[in-house]
Amino acid sequence: MRTQLDVLVWRGAIAESRHRVHAVVCDVDGRSPLETDGADLVTSFRSSAKPFQCLPLLERGHADRWGFTDEQVAIMCASHIGSAYHLGLVKEILARIGLDAEHLACGFHMPQDPESRTMLERHPEKRSKLYNNCSGKHAGMLCLALSESWPVRGYEQPDHPLQRLMKETIADLAGVPAGTLGVGVDGCSAATFGLPIRAMARAWARLAAAGAGGDAREAALCRIRTSMGRYPVAVGGVGELTTQIMQITGGRVTAKGGAEGLQCLGIAEHGLGIVLKIEDGQARGLGPATCEWMDQLDLWKPEEAAQLETLRHPVVKNHAGEDVGRLEATVRHLAPLPS
Repeated sequence: MRTQLDVLVWRGAIAESRHRVHAVVCDVDGRSPLETDGADLVTSFRSSAKPFQCLPLLERGHADRWGFTDEQVAIMCASHIGSAYHLGLVKEILARIGLDAEHLACGFHMPQDPESRTMLERHPEKRSKLYNNCSGKHAGMLCLALSESWPVRGYEQPDHPLQRLMKETIADLAGVPAGTLGVGVDGCSAATFGLPIRAMARAWARLAAAGAGGDAREAALCRIRTSMGRYPVAVGGVGELTTQIMQITGGRVTAKGGAEGLQCLGIAEHGLGIVLKIEDGQARGLGPATCEWMDQLDLWKPEEAAQLETLRHPVVKNHAGEDVGRLEATVRHLAPLPS
């Protein structure tokens, strides 16, 4: 079924702006019961690819050999807010493989965690690459490079064997030829890949449907999904959309956002992958859009739906802290395309 999904921003009774959302749901074979006209939009996978960038480390047995816990696997898939808790997990990974923060290629940015941000504003000399929201992913990549006897230096470069493996892995899971993937540089300096959001949804369906009793890839995907669901705060942080979805659903729904208005979800019990992409990159519409898209698919449980109001209708506040508006997602069903 074709639909049009939008997020309206209301200021009182005034419809002030509109965010167009492209969305699709797929099973592992690429079948889609519901999609928007933009289901074949090609865009960058950004941080929503992190579970698949972590996959080779587990699939090849290295995570078990190093003795990494599920919580440490979760931080490797994270876009974290830079709290002391998150930094502690990344430090543990680096210490285990005998490296430190200086080996990370991700660079520094100010964390979202209020306590960490305040501390760094007072003590700028304590800035570290560990605060980058991708530091867990990079720690995992360093471990993979060491484990495969690849050069640690330049591990983030597109022509490094590690990044070529990432590209091949994502292409295989998405069901597209590796040569069709666009390659760009992510905010953290590692490679990011461009592919249709329909293909992203298929990869997320593979993550959702994977079982522990399958082959090495299936078992690794299952562990990644389970780790994220068990440690949702490690994957994002308190108040983050990804974390809230997994907390509200008890890990039944796996979620991971990406920059420029991308949100991916996996529904294990149905083997479905879901991708939403806000065309203008404004992430503020992701909560309402995700709630409405899941409503259309009847994928929330009643007790979950009752906890979603703050995500479904975020308020608009003025500078005095007063509620002056709201965000609201709307769906319009479209006529089928002519055959």
